[in-house]
Amino acid sequence: MIKFNNVSYNHPDGTNALNNINLDIPEKSITAIVGNNGAGKTTLVKHINGLLKPSTGTVSIKNEDTRKSSVAELSRNVGMVFQNANHQLFADTVKNEILFGLNNFGFNEEFVKERYEFVIELFKLRKYESISPLKLSGGEKKRVCLASVLAWNPEILILDEPTVGQDELQKTVLLKFINQLHSNKKTVIVISHDIEFLWRLQPNIVTMSEGKIIEIGNSESIFKNQKLMERVGIIPPQIIKIFEGLGIKDKIPLSFEESCTIIRNLRN
Repeated sequence: MIKFNNVSYNHPDGTNALNNINLDIPEKSITAIVGNNGAGKTTLVKHINGLLKPSTGTVSIKNEDTRKSSVAELSRNVGMVFQNANHQLFADTVKNEILFGLNNFGFNEEFVKERYEFVIELFKLRKYESISPLKLSGGEKKRVCLASVLAWNPEILILDEPTVGQDELQKTVLLKFINQLHSNKKTVIVISHDIEFLWRLQPNIVTMSEGKIIEIGNSESIFKNQKLMERVGIIPPQIIKIFEGLGIKDKIPLSFEESCTIIRNLRN
């Protein structure tokens, strides 16, 4: 569905940010992009919604070159939640922030009301409806950004560090919702340093370093590759270290609850 073909990108000052990227992101998949700071992760995904255009090469969505569409046209089907919420929020109230996209894309009144009620409850934002989003905490701002983008139900959703500022309860809500989006045949792309969260999510993994793709694979094969993790500046999930230390290298649990069950069985 999303295809990068020999894509390189140079910043206006000439600095190279992406170097000959070739990548296929399957339709209706969950893909995570990981790597250290400055690896090119955010630069990469900004090519999907048209915020950036390749210096060389092409990016296409469903075989359509993104250079032929405006950011506004791409945004109807590609929603992005920025890493820094302050770069995304602008409305006078939380309610108007969430309603902006819904109204801007011309949805009917019934759909607008239904989607608004859904996300306002999902992200526990009801009590903030009449408050300026800029007055909220960092975690609350992130939830408003998530709600405002998820409200219009885009086909492709890009989440840049979505767990920043979120407690474990909200992370679990987010995890379940991403899986629900996947069940509803959406394409979800996550950039995150929260490796513990990604281990629970179990997406396809794209590793990056210095503007290049290093390796692509499933969560288990990538996160168990110690040399690869060191190369891209990522610390593997703690749960892998713990269970490999116990001599268990297969069937590493995904959650704390599963871990407790396995450990209890070992003790018995």
